[in-house]
Amino acid sequence: MKAPSVYIMTNKRNGTLYTGVTAHLSLRVHQHRMGELDGFTKRYGCKRLVWHESHERMDDAIIREKQIKAGSRSKKIALIEAMNPQWHDLYSEL
Repeated sequence: MKAPSVYIMTNKRNGTLYTGVTAHLSLRVHQHRMGELDGFTKRYGCKRLVWHESHERMDDAIIREKQIKAGSRSKKIALIEAMNPQWHDLYSEL
């Protein structure tokens, strides 16, 4: 799935949340899952894709990522639960 996307990864239901942006969602999530990217997701074991949103333009995706990151944890959880109430790993659906 190659399109500008914003996504949220976690380590478990109601666990640590990571919000990111990418031009190639399936590749980026695979990299997180395999521990190929040093940083926050590797340190906290965030390997489960629980929310994503596609955009036509990368600048729109970046604006949305910043908006989500600036929001509260409860707003992030509400986004996840609106799309994925069971917090399933959505990677296989990409």
